[in-house]
Amino acid sequence: MKKIFFSALICFVTLTVFGQQKIWTSSKQPLQEVEALKKLIKAPTFRNKDYTITDFGAKDGGVFKNTDAIRQAIEKCNSEGGGRVIVPRGVYLTGAIYLKSNVNLHVSEGATLLFSRDSSDYPIVFTRWEGMECMNYSSFIYAYEEENIAITGKGLLDGNADMDNWWYWCGARHYGWNENRPGEQKPARAKLHKQMADEVNPRQRVYGDGHFLRPNFVQPYLCKNVWIADVKLINAPMWNLHPVLCENVLVERVKIVTLGPNNDGLNPEACKNVWIRDCYFDTGDDCIAIKSGRDQDGRNIGRPAENHIIENCMFKEGHGGVVIGSEIGGGARNIYALNNTMDSKELDRALRIKTSSSRGGVIENVFFYKTKVGQYKEAAVRFNMFYEKPGNHVPTIRNIWVEKLDVTHGGKYAVLSAAYESSPVTNFTMIDCKINGVKEPYKVDHLKNVTLKNVKINGKSYSSFD
Repeated sequence: MKKIFFSALICFVTLTVFGQQKIWTSSKQPLQEVEALKKLIKAPTFRNKDYTITDFGAKDGGVFKNTDAIRQAIEKCNSEGGGRVIVPRGVYLTGAIYLKSNVNLHVSEGATLLFSRDSSDYPIVFTRWEGMECMNYSSFIYAYEEENIAITGKGLLDGNADMDNWWYWCGARHYGWNENRPGEQKPARAKLHKQMADEVNPRQRVYGDGHFLRPNFVQPYLCKNVWIADVKLINAPMWNLHPVLCENVLVERVKIVTLGPNNDGLNPEACKNVWIRDCYFDTGDDCIAIKSGRDQDGRNIGRPAENHIIENCMFKEGHGGVVIGSEIGGGARNIYALNNTMDSKELDRALRIKTSSSRGGVIENVFFYKTKVGQYKEAAVRFNMFYEKPGNHVPTIRNIWVEKLDVTHGGKYAVLSAAYESSPVTNFTMIDCKINGVKEPYKVDHLKNVTLKNVKINGKSYSSFD
């Protein structure tokens, strides 16, 4: 027992010494931190009891609405101590699903959960929309303050969104919007920004019908012990996997293929102890975007994104592969991306850190290790402190370590940076990196304490960005 206690204590101390700036001197240190963190993140276990939704009246075929049958199965499972709620082979149309503690929603191979296109099937709940707290449509699968929850199985989650359903709400012309058709989210988005700036009580920021703020696909909120494994997600209305303020999150072997507007793949927001492994992303926005709240909401709540591992994943189309921001007002620290592969002519960046002086916050301790990239469009490494509007909260970006980055055919730049002179990107290290096929080696400003060792861009060695 003492040995277990002291082992856990060592892990805790290793991962929570944040009072002073951390500076790595070799990859050995962050690799040790990764191994310590892995010991803290575990999938929840469930009682050995199955509840099949067809036993509660669910019907295959994609026409009958199975919302009540699925709800009854989940409630029965939860009330009896937990287990698996089974979606068997077939196509099951449903509205919002609320996932309760100790329930594993298991979507069997050959099964599809097809989500309704009727907004009235999604009740108003407390949620986050683009990093802002409000009352809006429930995500398609939602949980609030639950523990030990899971979505597993080799089945399909189909958000059923397209240019005529959900996507046109964003107002983008190439997604079906026109001046004679309702579906413009901009007025509601601007109103929510103003309410956030005025620090209106989030439960009085009420949206829903007539406001066109699209729901997220999956959003566990303030939950502990979250496990998502093996499922495939397509046709999301907006962000796909969006855990908020959660702790102990494991996402593994998930495949996300959806190219609609703001169709981010996985956005852990203000979460602690997150492990993403063996996943596939082909998205209409950032593949993985780590967040911690927008502007006032992010700063006031003050919960950073911390202790995230991203490992053995494949990234195809997207605005960025591994991204931090832009809703990052609470900061981010200890982000480890290892042994990932990226390759698409429509992938804009490999590592992307985006923030602004309306956000503020500290982004630190980012370890980007053994990444193999076929091609990308803009930059392998991109720092941007001028994303969206400026404000009075200049952000900090520091201790960024990139090692063994191997790019076959790059885009415009190897490294691209836009930072404040008063807040340069500090302690940026690149080691054993080979980036070929770029138009320009770099375009940078305001970098401080840069270390380059064995860095080759288009075959030429670089020891500085002067």
